[in-house]
Amino acid sequence: MSLDGTLDRLVAASAALGKVQAIAREMADPYLISRILKRQEAVSSSSIEGTNSTLDELLAVEDADEDGRSEVRQVRDYAQLLDRVLPDAMERGYGVFDLDLVRRLHAEVMRSDTDYKDVPGELRDSVVWIGGKGHIAYSTWNPPPPAQVLPCLLETIDYLRNEGMQSMTQNLVVRMAVAHAHFEAVHPFRDGNGRVGRLLLPLMMAAEGQVPLYLSPYIDAHKDDYYAALKGAQQRLEWEAIVGFVSDAVVATVDELLVTRAALATLREDWTGRRRFRKGAASTRALDLITDHPVLTVKRLAGLLDVTVAQANQAVEQLVEAGILSERTGYARNRIFAAAEVLTIVNRPFGHPPALPAQDDEAEPAEEAGSFGFTR
Repeated sequence: MSLDGTLDRLVAASAALGKVQAIAREMADPYLISRILKRQEAVSSSSIEGTNSTLDELLAVEDADEDGRSEVRQVRDYAQLLDRVLPDAMERGYGVFDLDLVRRLHAEVMRSDTDYKDVPGELRDSVVWIGGKGHIAYSTWNPPPPAQVLPCLLETIDYLRNEGMQSMTQNLVVRMAVAHAHFEAVHPFRDGNGRVGRLLLPLMMAAEGQVPLYLSPYIDAHKDDYYAALKGAQQRLEWEAIVGFVSDAVVATVDELLVTRAALATLREDWTGRRRFRKGAASTRALDLITDHPVLTVKRLAGLLDVTVAQANQAVEQLVEAGILSERTGYARNRIFAAAEVLTIVNRPFGHPPALPAQDDEAEPAEEAGSFGFTR
C-alpha cells in the first residue's frame, strides 16, 4: 500500500491526536462536552444517510424521556449506543471487535427504523449494489454476494482486532481509514452500513487508548469527497484518497473542538459576570454542567447536582434571571430549559466561527465562580 502522497497529512493527523492526548492527561474530559459530541456524531452520521434530526430536538427528547419522531428515536439510539460501547472499547482494547459487536451495533442503530424490513443485526441474505439508481448494470460498487458476506466480514473484523502485520506497519489513522473502507465494501447489512461503519472509527480510537474523536460532522460537511474516496478504495484499491480524507478529518475535527472549547470558556466567563453566584451554590455548580447538558429539566439538574428538586428549581430560576437558561415549553410541569448560547456555539456549521455574546463592560463582577476546568 503506497501512501507517499499523503504522508504530510498523516503526520498532521498524528500531531493532532497527540495534542488531544496531552490535554487529556490534564483533565478527564478534554472537550468538556463529550456527551454533546456523541450526540453531534449521531445527528451528523444519521444525516449523511438521510435520517434527519437536530441536536436541539434530540436533547429535548432525551431529557424529557420522550420517544419523539422515528428519525429522532434512531438518532437517540445511535447516541446512547456510543455511551455504552465506548467504555467497553477503552477497557477491552481491540478485543472488543468481534461478530457479536458488529451485529449488536447494527441491531441497536436500526431498531427504531420503521422502514427497515430485515431483522436488525442479521447479515443480509440478498444481493445488493451501490449506486446505479436501482439498476445493477449501472452500479458503482457490487458488494460480495450473500454466501461471501460472513467470510469477508470476519476478515474485516480480524483487521479491526489489529492482529496482523498492520499492527507493526500501519498507524492508527491508516488503520481507521482502511477498516472503514473495508467494512463499507463488504456492506454486510441491507441498510445501515454507513452508520455502523462510522461508529467503528471512535471505537478504534478508544481501543487504541486514544481519546475518541467524532468525525461525522466533518464527513457530513464534505460528503462528496468522502464518497469519492470510498469509491477509489473499493473500485481501484487506491488508498491514498481515503487515508488522506480521514487524516484531514482528524486535523479539522481537533481544530474545531479546540475553537469550541475556547468559545465555551469565554462564554463561561461571561456568565459569571452577569450576577453574583455564591460559591458552592447549586446555581454556581450548574454552570459547570450545562455546557454538556444545554437542554434539561429541573429534575435532571437535581440528579446531576445531587440536590433536591426544590434546590434545583431555585438554581434554574437564578440562571433564567441571568439570561443563561430560558424556558421553552410553556408547561406548568415538566418544563424544559435550554442554554441557547451553548447551543448556538455547538450547533454552528462545521468550520464556522462561533458566535459569542457581546461583552458588557458594566457587568457585575462574579463572586468566586467555580472552575470551568480549562486550567486544572
